[in-house]
This record gives sequence, C-alpha cells and structure tokens, in this order.
Amino acid sequence: MLLAFDTATPYVTVALHDGEAVVSERRSEQRMKHGEQLAPLIEATLAGAGIVRQDLTAVAVGVGPGPFTGLRVGLMTARTLAFVLEIPVYGVCSLDVVALEAALGSNPVGRDFLVATDARRKEVYLAYYDDHGRRLDGPEVVRPADAATDDPVAGEGPTLYPDAFPAGIEPRLPGAAWLARAVADELAELHDPEPLYLRRPDAIAPGAPKRVS
Repeated sequence: MLLAFDTATPYVTVALHDGEAVVSERRSEQRMKHGEQLAPLIEATLAGAGIVRQDLTAVAVGVGPGPFTGLRVGLMTARTLAFVLEIPVYGVCSLDVVALEAALGSNPVGRDFLVATDARRKEVYLAYYDDHGRRLDGPEVVRPADAATDDPVAGEGPTLYPDAFPAGIEPRLPGAAWLARAVADELAELHDPEPLYLRRPDAIAPGAPKRVS
C-alpha cells in the first residue's frame, strides 16, 4: 500500500494506492493549515481503506516547488513515517503531478503544454511538458508577463494571471491520486524527499557581530 501526499500548495491532498488503483483520497478544505490538517487527513485516508499505518509499504511525497512552510510539513512527515515504518519514500516534482493529470486524465490536452503554479511575489513556477506529461524544460521562477503564451497552461497560473495565460486547462492543483500513480506506474522522475527550492530563503542568518572600536 502506497501512501501519497502533497503540501506544496495552500491545500493538503492525500491518497492511497493498493498497487492496482487509488482506493482512498482526501483533500483539505482550509488553506494554509498544513500542520493542523495533514495528520488527520492521513488517518482518514487510511481509515477509508480499512488499513493502519503498519500496512503501508511505501510513501510518496510532493517535493515542490512551493512555499517553505508547507513543503517542510509534508517532507518531514514523509521522512518520519518512512523511518518509523522502515519503508522507502519517493519524492516527485509537484508540477509533474499536475502535468500527468493534464496529459493522461479524463480530458487529456493532446499537445505540448505548460504548468504554471503560484510562486508568490507576482511570479510563477513554470515548466514545459509534452503531450504525455513528460517534462521538457524547467521548472523555473518567472514573471507571468515574461512567460505569456497562448499555449495551454495547467495549474493556478491562468486563474491568477489570465492576461498572461488565457488558455487555462485543468487541473489547477496537484492531486495525491496522480502523485500515487506517478510512483506506482513509474510515470515521473523520482527524487529524494528533499524540498525543490527555486529561490533563496527569505530568512538569512545574521552575520558576525561588528567589532566595537
């Protein structure tokens, strides 16, 4: 049983894959409460499938890019579960998860496209994909105006910046069900469970104190 979850966006998403298909899935209803919502959602997802943590055989986690706080919650939880249960943990770029659903989901885009997600500071995380959801370039941090395109764009970018990305497509957010499929069916590149940061942290350690003359 593979437990998958992503905390790279304002919402938490959790799913369970039994090796054949996704058998349970949950998404948070409140924004920006990763620490309060992830553990209860995991428990609800496991309960929905009638299993306990000891039944898990692997963990999949979204590695971003995304805000530091949300990523930290998800990655620390994934590493802790894997350590305690002595099972492997696999990381997947969260933009790749969006791309897989756009390319292989119920309404496939059928051509090359982009994924743009909210990077705050009036910027987006951007990556380019082929019609099978395979990443061709990126991810990178760009201003929407510098990446404006009429090509199809999945993710939150078209909602936040419709002038730059007028051809918005679904999905807007990564789903744990597709994260689970990405790992179970080997559909995406796997990473170590480390955060995919594309910016330097806002917080900078103070330098050495100045000498007082």
